[in-house]
Amino acid sequence: MVVFIVYLLFMLSIGIWFFYKNRQGGEKTYFLGGRQMGPWVTALSAGASDMSAWVLMGLPTSIYALGLGQAWISIGLLTGYSLSWIFQAPRLRRFSIVANDAITIPQYLSNRFLSKSHVLQVICAIVFLIAYTIYSASSIKACGTLFNTVIGIDQTYTMYVAAFIIIGYTFLGGFSAVCWTDFYQGLMILGSLLIAPIFAVSLINPQAVAGIPPDYWNPVAKTSDIISGFGWGLGYFGMPHIIIRFMSLKSQKEMKKSAVIAISWTALICFFATMVGVVGRMYLGMDENINQNSLVFIAMVRSIFPALMSGILLSGVLAASMSTASSQLLASASAFASDVYKPVIRKYQSGDKEMLWAGRIVVLVISFVALLIADSPRAGSIMELVANAWGVFGAAFGSAIMLSLFWRGFTFQGAVACIIVGAVVDIGWYLTMAASTGIYEIIPGFFASLVAGVIVSLLSGGPSKDVAALYDKANNYFEE
Repeated sequence: MVVFIVYLLFMLSIGIWFFYKNRQGGEKTYFLGGRQMGPWVTALSAGASDMSAWVLMGLPTSIYALGLGQAWISIGLLTGYSLSWIFQAPRLRRFSIVANDAITIPQYLSNRFLSKSHVLQVICAIVFLIAYTIYSASSIKACGTLFNTVIGIDQTYTMYVAAFIIIGYTFLGGFSAVCWTDFYQGLMILGSLLIAPIFAVSLINPQAVAGIPPDYWNPVAKTSDIISGFGWGLGYFGMPHIIIRFMSLKSQKEMKKSAVIAISWTALICFFATMVGVVGRMYLGMDENINQNSLVFIAMVRSIFPALMSGILLSGVLAASMSTASSQLLASASAFASDVYKPVIRKYQSGDKEMLWAGRIVVLVISFVALLIADSPRAGSIMELVANAWGVFGAAFGSAIMLSLFWRGFTFQGAVACIIVGAVVDIGWYLTMAASTGIYEIIPGFFASLVAGVIVSLLSGGPSKDVAALYDKANNYFEE
């Protein structure tokens, strides 16, 4: 209890610090940190905002219960994340600067096509609000599960406390506070995942290992596991709260260093998350309560370490939950304030202060709805909530952003088609085909979006000369 309270107060203090430090800053400072983030903060912030509580609770428990076939999720995530940093990150930073210094993903997509229409921004904002509310619910639910399991406090009360802290530092400090809390939380997540399975290995009961079914150890038993595992990697190309970090870097020179740090951190996280699942199965045996409530990491830590050490390691679950939820709340707030409120509702009559308060109000609204979802008994597991939101984002935005960066012939109409078709196919597949095929919905959604974007761009006659010129300028952009 003491460790958790100290940790939560430390996170809140970071938000208060940046609130006073940046109180004279405008929307670019609040939503993008003024493009002044260094390589270490950017790398760990991108990783921590990605690896929410599901990497300590959902993913290890999936491997714990279903076997090594689920480890393909870790492989797919690392593959997609690496490709995103190597190919997408350098171009997205350059293109966002040339595209009228865009500070959000919807703003970038609209500016990339020199469009005066707000259709694309509004569509993006709607997808953001829906998917991020579901995604945030998974993080808040993880906090409630942690406190309820470890301390015995009612899950509903603890979810409200966790949400209050997350809202506090996001509401006050904006992007800078979120990135710096992510930095410390990224270190916490890695430390927790490193220590727990190493100690558990020495305590494994050989009889428990002998009782594990042989199929558990076969990583290629199901082709659908392999395909779906790599499908998770597609999500990185369209995950707004992660790729926005690419745009926040101080300079292009810092990009390579940041990429090495980020990929290395994620490789360790994916490996040890897998190890927690496998070692947990050997150490704890199969327990349906652990499986249903995603408790393998928590159960492992509590059975090995004394209270103080357990509190420190289990703070990694808080770190993972809070880092992702705060990033998602800020991405939603920036999408609404910059892409809907300012250009559509207020029609450019709003000042910086009004914009910031509009964004902060969205943070409050999304948090409240996410709390209602997390507290619902029909919400599903942490892993299910994350999978649903991840699939929508990857399918809707992944191909649109990649085409905008690598294809000169991509058009505004093609981008709209990408987002709509990707989201609709992803949701449709989940409702009708996912259970029977075992194929993760992001895969048909992503490729349907890609095909739709290409076809519609070709049918619309290609980009105008000005849009093509902007692409060429961004492609050849050089920063001193």
